[in-house]
Amino acid sequence: MALTVAVAGRPLVLWPERAAFDSESRTLLVADTHLGKAQAFRRLGVPVPGGTTADNLLTLSRLVERSGARGIVFLGDLLHARHGRSPAVLEAVARWRVRHAGLELRLVRGNHDSRAGDPPPDWGVEVVDEPWPLGPWALCHHPHPVPGAYVLAGHLHPAVTLGRGIDRLRLPCFHFGAEVGVLPAFGAFTGTHTIERAPGDRVCVIAHDEVRLLPG
Repeated sequence: MALTVAVAGRPLVLWPERAAFDSESRTLLVADTHLGKAQAFRRLGVPVPGGTTADNLLTLSRLVERSGARGIVFLGDLLHARHGRSPAVLEAVARWRVRHAGLELRLVRGNHDSRAGDPPPDWGVEVVDEPWPLGPWALCHHPHPVPGAYVLAGHLHPAVTLGRGIDRLRLPCFHFGAEVGVLPAFGAFTGTHTIERAPGDRVCVIAHDEVRLLPG
């Protein structure tokens, strides 16, 4: 179940699949996909599970269909590393792109993108530097304030810890501060970082198949 919140006076739909949707522009916002991360680890000899790229693409397809999105903006770190640009990853995304040829795709470069390189031309992704304007927001990868706009960013892979002892649980979240909001990492093979919550911050936690606003 999605949750709609007002961010800088504009509605933003938060999906439990770790993405946000701007209904006014019909744009999906996705941070930290890290395509090819598992492949990069395996090339380094680290045994990690496969299938993460396929999982990410399937989830994207479901979000596009469910939301009626006309475009996707990736808030940085679309690709994880040059080692992850395997033929299997490149071909899988190219096939996905053919099935969604009408989508407008844009990447706001992140720190991993600078090392992994821009997406291949056949992916049809416009690549821009941060900040990128959308309504009242500045779309970025790094969560730093931008004068005159509210920042929506990624990079931190935010999460919160709930409960104590054996009942302790860490869950990904959307974190909205006074000037900057941070989306959870979308990628199926990414870690999380526990956030510091300041007074007045809004934290929307992802629990199973719904998004909930934490009290306080």
